[in-house]
Amino acid sequence: MTDPAGDLQGWRIDLAWRGEGYVGWQRQPNGPSIQGAVEDALRQALGGEVVAVSSTGRTDAGVHAMHQVAGFSARSPRRPDRLRDALNALLPDDIACLDARLAPLDFDPRRWTLQKTYRYRILARTPRCPFRAGQTWHHRRPLDVPAMAAAAPALVGTHDFSSFRAAGCGARSPVRRVLGVDVRLCEDEVLIDVSGHGFLRHQVRIFAGTLVEIGAGRLSADALPAVLAARDRSQAGPTAPAQGLWLMRVVMGDGPREGSLI
Repeated sequence: MTDPAGDLQGWRIDLAWRGEGYVGWQRQPNGPSIQGAVEDALRQALGGEVVAVSSTGRTDAGVHAMHQVAGFSARSPRRPDRLRDALNALLPDDIACLDARLAPLDFDPRRWTLQKTYRYRILARTPRCPFRAGQTWHHRRPLDVPAMAAAAPALVGTHDFSSFRAAGCGARSPVRRVLGVDVRLCEDEVLIDVSGHGFLRHQVRIFAGTLVEIGAGRLSADALPAVLAARDRSQAGPTAPAQGLWLMRVVMGDGPREGSLI
């Protein structure tokens, strides 16, 4: 938990946010970021100590999180509940600290992640909803949800996901292991839940865009195996808008995950 030589202490914080007003997780020169807001709040909560916060992974501009895990090390002693409460007093209203706890000094959120679950939300009706603007993709025409659900299992498993990888992705390998893809209708929203150990750039959003192509009848429901096999981004559907994507849950292990990061 601490460094005897310098009283350095490891921390884990669990966060949630609405992403409309941010350029994403990572600090960038072109606008406010979640990382920047959290680090600024921590500096005040820790009496001026500057800390660097890492998370389980980056999220794009406009993407929301119901649950994200971040970590940092600090020398300023604090009680976990008081640090949590201080952060919630200092953070903007659209970012919340759900929990704060001590962690090992070698805590690395990305390497300790066992599983992430993302949800893509599609408002599937003609009228728009002012209360869900910026939180869903508004698709005004009907979608064949059973066809989307029938196609989704083709995306499960360990595959080369080059067809679902955005340009500029920095991952060393396009191979990832997807644990589950579930599509269902919940009232007037189509929900696409995707679970895995880690994802390529825009992978879940391209999954959503491709499944919508199937739901709209522009792509055959049995086309996904061929799209996967092509390893060609042009064969998959469009990248769905960022505002419909939500990081729902992160499952952490007790130490670094062994083996590959797929």
